[in-house]
Amino acid sequence: MAFSSVQFIFVFLPLALAVYYILPKQLRNAVLCAFSLLFFAWAGLRGAAILVGLAALNWAGALVLERIPRKKPLLALLVLADLGVLGLFKYAGFVAQSVDALFPGLLPILSPALPLGISFYVFTAIGYCVDVAAGRVVPARSPLRFFVFLAFFGHGPSGPIVRYGQQLPQLDPRGEARRVTAERFCYGIKRFIFGLSKKALIADQLALIYQRVVSVPAETLPAPILVLGYVAYMLQLYFDFSGYSDMAIGIGCFFGLELPENFNYPYLSQSVGEYWRRWHISLSSWFRDYLYIPLGGSRCSLARTCRNLVIVFVLTGLWHGAAWQYVVFGLLHGLLLCLERLGLRSLLEKLPALLRHLYTVAVLWLTLIIFGAPGLQQGLAAIGGIFHWQSGEPGYTLAAFADLKLLLILLGAVLLCGPVQALFPRLKEALYTKKSPGLVMMAGLMVLLFLDLMRVTAGTYSAFIYFQF
Repeated sequence: MAFSSVQFIFVFLPLALAVYYILPKQLRNAVLCAFSLLFFAWAGLRGAAILVGLAALNWAGALVLERIPRKKPLLALLVLADLGVLGLFKYAGFVAQSVDALFPGLLPILSPALPLGISFYVFTAIGYCVDVAAGRVVPARSPLRFFVFLAFFGHGPSGPIVRYGQQLPQLDPRGEARRVTAERFCYGIKRFIFGLSKKALIADQLALIYQRVVSVPAETLPAPILVLGYVAYMLQLYFDFSGYSDMAIGIGCFFGLELPENFNYPYLSQSVGEYWRRWHISLSSWFRDYLYIPLGGSRCSLARTCRNLVIVFVLTGLWHGAAWQYVVFGLLHGLLLCLERLGLRSLLEKLPALLRHLYTVAVLWLTLIIFGAPGLQQGLAAIGGIFHWQSGEPGYTLAAFADLKLLLILLGAVLLCGPVQALFPRLKEALYTKKSPGLVMMAGLMVLLFLDLMRVTAGTYSAFIYFQF
C-alpha cells in the first residue's frame, strides 16, 4: 500500500487519523502500533510476523544490554541476528547465484519474498542497540513506544532511518513534544502534498520514459535515446525517493512525530562527498556513525581512510539491492571519494562553481546508469553506447519513447530538482517554512492536490480496467 495509492489516501490514513484522535491520549501509541502492523500486514503476513519478531528481540535484548557489564557479546549476537534475517531474505539468492556461476549447482537458490521495509527497520534496530550498549540512550521500557519508534507506518517502509535519541521526546503520547497544533498539522498537509506531487506528477511520469528505454536492448538504441532514458531515470529516482520522504515527514506531523529531513537538493552538489551529505541523509549518517567512524574514519592514515571509504560504499551499494550492479555502483563511489581525498577535491576547489557542479552531475549520472539499468551488463552496454555515440538500429525515434508532455515534465524536473530553489531562495523558504500557509500557498496546494488525486485515481482506474479485461 503505497502512500500515493487510493487505499492509503482515501481509506487508511483518514481511518488512522480518526481513531487516533477519537481515543484518549494514553491509547494513541497502541493505535499507531495497530495501524502500523496493519500497514505491514497488507504487504504480507509473513513480513509483518518477521517485523514483530525482530521488534521483540531488539526490545528485550536492549533491556538486557543495559544491565549486563560485558555488553559486546550480546550486542554482537543482536546485530548478527538482525543482519542474518536481512541477509536471508535479501541476499541469500544473490550469494547462491554468484557461487553457482563459479561452481554450478553447489548451492540451492532461495528467493523468499522481501518483507516490506526490512532494510530500514533492521538498520534502525541495529542503531538502537548500539546506542544502548554505548550508553547514549536508555532503552525503552514500553514495548509500544519501541514499536512506534521502530515501525511507525510513516517511515517504516521507505525511511528516513530514525534514531531513538532523536525520537524519544515524542514517544510519550501525553508529552508536549507530541502535541499537534493546527500549524503543525497544516505543515504536515503541505509536506504531504508536495511529496505526493513529486511522486505522482513527476516521478511516475518520468518512469514511463525510463521503462520504455530499458525495455529495449541498449546495443540497439541510438545514443541520444539512451541519454534521454537515463537522465529521466536520474530525475525519477530523486523525485520518487524525496517525494516519499516528504510524505513521511508530513504523515509524522499529523501524529506529532517529527521525522528528520532526508534530502537537501543533492543534484546541486559540487563534489561526490557533498552529494552524499545531501542524498538520503539518514542512511549516509547511519553508515558514518555505525561503520565508518568505528573503522577509524578519517582519523587514521590516508590509505586506511580510503580503505574505510571503499568498505562503507560497497556496503552502501549492497544495501540498495542484491546484485553486482549495486556492488559496482558502491565501489565506484568509494573510489571517487578516495580520489577526492587524494587531491581531486583540491583541484576542484580551484575551478569555478559551475564546472564543479557539472563534474559532479556527470559522474553521478554515469554511475546511476549502472545503478538503474536492468543489470550490470546492460548498464555497461548503455555507457559504451553513449561514449561511442552509437547510431543504433533504424526505427527508434524520439516519439516512440517520449511525447511532448513527457519532455515538458522532464524539463520541469530538471528545473525543480534544485536550480529554481537555488535561484529563488525565498521560494525554498516558503516551501519548507513551518508557518501556516498564506492564501497564495493554500491556493497552490489545492491545485496540486487536485492534480495529484486526478493522477492517482486515473492510475487506479486504468489498473482496474486492466485486471477486469
